[in-house]
Amino acid sequence: MNDKLIIEILQRRCDLQEKQIGQQSEQWSAQVESLTKTVNTLNEMIASLKDTVRSLEKALLLKNGSLETITNEKRAIEKLAFKKSEKIKPVQQENTPALKSSPEPKERGNNNAGRKTYFNLEIKEDTIEPKDPDFQANMAKLLGTRDVIRYEFIQPRFIKHIYHTNRYLCNGLLYTAKVPAAPFFNSNYDASFIAGIIQLHYIYSLPIERIVKYFKENGFDLPKSTAHGFMAKAAVVLDGLAVAMKDAILEEKYLHMDESYCSILTRGKENKSGKQIHKGYIWAALAEASMLVYFFFENDGSRKKEVLTNFLPKEYKGAIHSDGLADYKIIESDEYPHAIRIGCFQHCKREFLDIYDTCPDAKDIVERMNSLYRVEHEIPPGWSPPEKLKYRKDKAGPIIDKLEKKLQSIKKKRDFLPKSILGRAVNYTLNQYDALKNYLLSPDYELDNNAIERILRYISLYRKNSEFFGSSNGAARATVIYSLACSCRLNNINSFEYFKDILNHAENINPATDKDALRQMLPDKWKSCKK
Repeated sequence: MNDKLIIEILQRRCDLQEKQIGQQSEQWSAQVESLTKTVNTLNEMIASLKDTVRSLEKALLLKNGSLETITNEKRAIEKLAFKKSEKIKPVQQENTPALKSSPEPKERGNNNAGRKTYFNLEIKEDTIEPKDPDFQANMAKLLGTRDVIRYEFIQPRFIKHIYHTNRYLCNGLLYTAKVPAAPFFNSNYDASFIAGIIQLHYIYSLPIERIVKYFKENGFDLPKSTAHGFMAKAAVVLDGLAVAMKDAILEEKYLHMDESYCSILTRGKENKSGKQIHKGYIWAALAEASMLVYFFFENDGSRKKEVLTNFLPKEYKGAIHSDGLADYKIIESDEYPHAIRIGCFQHCKREFLDIYDTCPDAKDIVERMNSLYRVEHEIPPGWSPPEKLKYRKDKAGPIIDKLEKKLQSIKKKRDFLPKSILGRAVNYTLNQYDALKNYLLSPDYELDNNAIERILRYISLYRKNSEFFGSSNGAARATVIYSLACSCRLNNINSFEYFKDILNHAENINPATDKDALRQMLPDKWKSCKK
């Protein structure tokens, strides 16, 4: 073989090997690229798994704190949606390995009881860091935050507000800044101060002596005579509103009336403690529609019929719900031709309850009266007044007729004793029976007079806590504030906010003030005006 042939063969082999190597390189490059993609995918999966592990570690270290927060929020939402509390079991994680962590105090449980959520409170937020001596903040990594709520109570705060009023001379004229008006002339006390005392005294029944002591314990030494003076001045300012309330109540067609006794410090008979007192009566009238209540004290606390007739005009057209006091009988006479009286089944039932367990007749009467209340509870709330009245007459009318026959049959028994407990109860009920049946005349009328008796408990609490009024004038002044304060309570109004606002506008309450303007200041109208 010559040299040229050998070189050509070798050249061909080299070209073949280069071609094979090129093909292998392309294959290797494709394999490397595929492997690189696989590695990147695996790295992403590893990163995702690491995040999952961190989340699990975080949840375990927080000891299910976030889960409890979610559970509480869910329970609060369910309460708002369904108005009921359900027991929700905490979520349990199975087969979860325990992780070691720094020791934490055991979180206090709530025994599966529903917690009330307060959305309208002032919120103060603080961040608390670990206090462990081995903890290093610059070396630590935050895993999460757990929220813990504590409700705080701040005692009454007394603020000395100093107004710096400037005077200016401009273009020959003098300009002077005006401070906010005080409720009383030449007084250093804001309306909020007076409103606070009124609420504590007339709504929460704290005697003035206790209020003064309470203020002193919280940093304000208020003389007792000054506090009493505030109440006297407030009654004078608010007297115009009380007159407007009386007029507004007498315009309504259905009133509850009752009276309650009180002790008045004055010259006369001494009580066991040696103080000179006499018994007087505070009367009250409650309007069912507007939920306004008017207290009045006349003729030195008299319980005579003249007090009633002075309050109730002869031309009154409507119904008066009352107990069996003889003075109310005048409403059934010709002196009030356009008015009717409604009796109280609860007052009648009380006498029979005293012998309920020992007298079969008394037990029968009580059960019959209770059936009338069951009829009222059976009436669907969505029914119209005519439907309600028809149902009442159809169901309760026969019960009332049979009850009257039962009372008459008891009275005709040979062993009936008029002066016995049963005898007095039967006679009392029969004497009221015409008035008792009047509750069938309108769907608005009620079976009893409990609405006004619940309000008169404020007088009973005053009698229990303060023992007596300092004078007849003091009792009369108290009825002015009681009328407004209890009307606030009946209309779901914060009495402090009401008196604060009214006393801040005390200059608008005077004999020249228009009656319609005064009517808008009464609690039932004030609430809608403030919205």
